[in-house]
Amino acid sequence: MLRSVSSDGTSGSSERNAPASMARGARAMKMKSQATQVKTDAPASSSAGGKKRVYLLSEGNKDMKMVLGGKGANLCEMTKLTLPVPPAFIITTETCLEYFKEGTGDLPAALDYEFALKAIEEDTGKKFGDPLNPLLVSVRSGAPASMPGMMDTVLNLGLNDEIVEGIIKTTGNERFAYDTYRRFLNMYSDVVMDLDKEPFEEVITSIKKRKGIKLDLEMEAADWKEVVGEFKKLNPNVPSDPREQLRGAILAVFRSWNNDRAIRYRSYNNIPDEWGTAVSVQAMAYGNMNDGCGTGVAFSRNPSTGENKFFGEFLPNAAGEDVVAGIRTPQPLEEMATKWPGVYEELYKYQEQLEKYYCDMQDIEFTVENGRLYMLQCRNGKRTAKAAVKIAVDMVKEGALTEAEALLRIPANQMDFFLHPTLDPTAQKTKIGVGLPASPGAATGKIVFTPDDAEVMANMGEEVILVRKETTPEDIHGMKSAEGVLTALGGMTSHAAVVARGMGKCCVSGCTAAEVNAKSKVLKLGDVELKEHDVITIDGSTGEVYLGTVERRSAAEDEDFQTVLGWADKMRKLKVLTNADTPEQAAQARKLGAQGIGLCRSEHMFFEPERISSMRAMIVAEGKEERLQHLETLSVFQREDISGILKEMDGLPVTVRLLDPPLHEFLPHSPDEMQSLADTLGKPFSVVKDRVKQLKEVNPMLGFRGCRLSVVYPEITDMQARAVARAAAANKKAGLDPKPEIMVPVVSSAKELRLIVPRIVAAVKEELDKAGVDVKIPIGTMLELPRACETADQIVGTDDVEFISFGTNDLTQTVWGFSRDDAIRFIGRYQEQGLLDFDPFARIDEEGVGGLINMAIEKARTKQPETKVGICGEHGGEPNSVQFFHSSNFDYVSCSPFRVPIARISAGQAAAVEVSAQNKLYRESITNVKRAPK
Repeated sequence: MLRSVSSDGTSGSSERNAPASMARGARAMKMKSQATQVKTDAPASSSAGGKKRVYLLSEGNKDMKMVLGGKGANLCEMTKLTLPVPPAFIITTETCLEYFKEGTGDLPAALDYEFALKAIEEDTGKKFGDPLNPLLVSVRSGAPASMPGMMDTVLNLGLNDEIVEGIIKTTGNERFAYDTYRRFLNMYSDVVMDLDKEPFEEVITSIKKRKGIKLDLEMEAADWKEVVGEFKKLNPNVPSDPREQLRGAILAVFRSWNNDRAIRYRSYNNIPDEWGTAVSVQAMAYGNMNDGCGTGVAFSRNPSTGENKFFGEFLPNAAGEDVVAGIRTPQPLEEMATKWPGVYEELYKYQEQLEKYYCDMQDIEFTVENGRLYMLQCRNGKRTAKAAVKIAVDMVKEGALTEAEALLRIPANQMDFFLHPTLDPTAQKTKIGVGLPASPGAATGKIVFTPDDAEVMANMGEEVILVRKETTPEDIHGMKSAEGVLTALGGMTSHAAVVARGMGKCCVSGCTAAEVNAKSKVLKLGDVELKEHDVITIDGSTGEVYLGTVERRSAAEDEDFQTVLGWADKMRKLKVLTNADTPEQAAQARKLGAQGIGLCRSEHMFFEPERISSMRAMIVAEGKEERLQHLETLSVFQREDISGILKEMDGLPVTVRLLDPPLHEFLPHSPDEMQSLADTLGKPFSVVKDRVKQLKEVNPMLGFRGCRLSVVYPEITDMQARAVARAAAANKKAGLDPKPEIMVPVVSSAKELRLIVPRIVAAVKEELDKAGVDVKIPIGTMLELPRACETADQIVGTDDVEFISFGTNDLTQTVWGFSRDDAIRFIGRYQEQGLLDFDPFARIDEEGVGGLINMAIEKARTKQPETKVGICGEHGGEPNSVQFFHSSNFDYVSCSPFRVPIARISAGQAAAVEVSAQNKLYRESITNVKRAPK
């Protein structure tokens, strides 16, 4: 590693910029060498049984993150780059997994790190446990993927009463000695021994209050000595043996891989439980010795805005945890340039070097000890969506990245930021609840408990939040009228979530702490009781619920975001369609880049108040003739809507799904509502009541729905097919280029299609002939049942069936045996206990559901190679799922309008990954040819 370099480029001493009075302490505590040089006769590693468990920094590199964790791999790489990294050793992730597998509660029997500890001693000139020249270490976690703050760390390990006295004698700095000791006792008691932190904090607060001071900096040596005494009373059981301390800290870091917050973080970020964490044991650098010391965090670019400007904060005379904990207000790095110009220039040089080396914005942790800079960590920095896009575009302009490389740096699932209003992060907020971030954006409004009230108030110009225990299709008018939706039940793909995303409405679902009493019009969230028309704000990007109004800001059209979308469109093979049910949704989706509609849910055209009556009348009709009369009325509604959608999507495909939900979902269920319907239709109450009872189902999801309606009531399918044909004909005559398609849902057998498809073909032909126009209207089907996948060859072999589209919502339900709307009650627990790595309704299950899909595609294309294959479930807009659909050679994905840009980016990334892999294989093959012996 490099010695610290002064602004004029000459080597600087460790006392550079330190006050003269501190020179003796600096000389006593400084490390002997900045370079991690291991003697040639030193053991290479802990490798009992042929397995390497411990690495010195000189033995690893940045490509070993799966073995050494991100932190460890990058420490090794910075060492290789000769940056000033305190010496350390890394215990591998596999050793962590060994710990859990052995289950003894102790370190794995084969783990031996003594040789590595000795290497650190030789490199620093200090000795672990030596009172006169002690080596203190930090023990930190480091998973292969960054999990900031999720696991545990112990600093200043190696202290006891005797060693503290030795430090005082050798440095003459009593305050530093006791400050460091109290930090160790506090952290070890908390992290290793799992004691409550609050009593320890109360000790410090009490002394500050007694002395009339506020800051740690105002505490004197005697104060910290008193704190140490009180801490030892709170926990007299901290081991005095440094090696026992080290053993306990390593165990604590291993255990922290499975603490609650780490498990949740892995679940949220799709990090496998099987990875484990590495442990880095590193010589301490002290930022809290005196005013010539300090600590800080820096970013090579602004992580909030993406601006290409060195950004960060530091604290003089402080330890690293002080910055994170917010104990004192940090100072901007610009002030460090004034205070320690040489150190700042050195740090600036290293951040430039690291960003250029890693080709990404870097997050750097550093400590300054008596004017000497130590680099403690570097990693690719976390950033906002806006920053991610700006950094990617800028780095392409700078020539640091290709477009494909830059595209792969974009977190596709964060791109919702550009499509919805967001809460002002600086605004005052009072959080009262949290649920699932079902549909992004932010909304403020008065609470209403019924869809009718939402519609009435919205028509009066009021902004409202519709609060429901759960939503049903009958709530659609209220959802359309509301600014946002809050439900107590339901998951990320519940009705509320799916419909809200389709509408671009903000939605928080599954807020299980919410007690919703629609009858008394009261919402309880913990101790907060809210009544109708009280104001709340919901954040669909985080799932949080706030009391009252919170200021919002719009994410305006962003030029850099459009640039990124352009890259993706150039690279992707998958077409990106949308799920849209109205002309307004179609227009919005096309504006967002949709290349057509892969799912138009025709039933959604009948839920408007003026249309639901005709639908109900058709359902309770007492004979076919009466039913046909009402179907003719519904046909007008259907034709008008489809015509409008085709107009908005002129020249692009529009796939209209035939009626899918069970008929009982359209009917009222309370006696008062049934009586009202009977009065409207002029029928006896008993007729309506009997029809409702007749259509009631025990398991509607597997009941009388989809193509089964076509089998029993072919006149409904005939009406819908004619409505599609008439709409297409009208658009064609208007000089447009309509491209409608008709899709049959919930098919389980090719025999169903052999009955239904000819009826559709005949109805379409008759209408087009009557209109005197020629429009091609392909017919296809949804594969959403396991049997349909198993017999996909028979299905596509049916005459006039030209495409298949996987309905992955229902396919996931039927493969797993999970109810989509009820699974929220247990899926979280499944994930916490390692039974599920992710929610299969949010991300495609590649092994189970994906296995069926791949089998179905192979069978279908073996039978009919030209079969068009798509997906129209909610998975169509989820980045990991899109990667799977790309690899499975789908022709298109279809998703909610506001997920179209995310799907475009994800599809581009999938293609970019494939190209990168091919290029790598090509480079390796060329290299192998060059190396081949002549």
